[in-house]
Amino acid sequence: MSSPAGYSCLSFLTDYGREDGFVAVCHGQMLVHAPAARVVDITHEVPPGDVRRGATVLAETVPELPPGVHVAVVDPGVGTERRSVVVLAGGHALVGPDNGLLVWAAGALGGIDACYEIDNTSLWRHPVSATFHGRDIYAPVGARIAAGLEPSRAGTEFPASALVRLPEPRREVTGGTARGEVRAIDRFGNCQLTVLREDLVRAGGGSAEPAGSFRVRTPGGRWTVPFGTTFGSVGPGEPVVLVDSAGYIAVAENSGDAARRFGLSVGAAVDLEPVTRESRSDTVG
Repeated sequence: MSSPAGYSCLSFLTDYGREDGFVAVCHGQMLVHAPAARVVDITHEVPPGDVRRGATVLAETVPELPPGVHVAVVDPGVGTERRSVVVLAGGHALVGPDNGLLVWAAGALGGIDACYEIDNTSLWRHPVSATFHGRDIYAPVGARIAAGLEPSRAGTEFPASALVRLPEPRREVTGGTARGEVRAIDRFGNCQLTVLREDLVRAGGGSAEPAGSFRVRTPGGRWTVPFGTTFGSVGPGEPVVLVDSAGYIAVAENSGDAARRFGLSVGAAVDLEPVTRESRSDTVG
C-alpha cells in the first residue's frame, strides 16, 4: 500500500518505440496527475506485442528501483475483455493489462499482496480510446497512485489466483544435466537462460563450484564451452558460460554475438552438462 505521500518513483515500460509520440503523450498524462514524480523510462523497445519479453525486463528491473509505481504496457489485447489491473507487491504498485505482464515482477518483489481491477472510470482520461489504454487508463491511474491515491480506490479487489499468468519457463535438473531455455537476448547477443548457478552446481553432483566447462546442447548442435566469471575469462571471439548481472546463467561471447554464433532465439531449449572429460566430438563454438 502506498504511503499518504505517495511514491517519488514512477517507472514506465512499453513496446511503443520512439518513432511516434505515444510515449510523450503518456508522459504528459503522468505529469498532469503527478507533477512531482520522477518518471523513469525502463524501456520502450520491447518487441511489439511480446508480453513475455516485457515481463522479463520488468521483473529484472523493478527490484533495483526504489518503492514506486511501475506502469507497463505491452498489450496486444487492448480494447478486448482483458482486465486492467493494479497489483501491489513488496511496497510497489504495478499498473497495466492483466495478460501476464506484471506477475513475474510481482514475484521478484516478494509476492503479490493485493490486486485491483481498474474499473473506477472517474480516474481515466476521457474520451477513452479502444486502442490506447496506455494514455487513457494506465498513465493517469498510475500517476494518481504515485501522487498519493490509495490503490484500492482504483477499483474492485480480486484474488491473485485470478490473474492471467504466462507459462512457466523450462527449468530443471535431470540426470546430471541442467535443462532450460533462452529467457532473453540482449543487444550484444548474450543469451540469458532460465538456468541458475545452483542448477549447474546440482548438475555437477553438488560440488561447491560449477564445473570448469559445460557441454552446451542447443537445437542447432553441441559444443563444449568453458565456465568463467567474466567475458574476459576467454579470448576475444570465444564463447563462455557465466552468471550474468541478474543472477542467471548466460551463454555469451567475448566481443561477439553468442545468439548468432549458436543460432539461438528466445524460447530455444538449451541443456548444460558438466564436462569431466573432453569429448573429441565436441568443439568450442
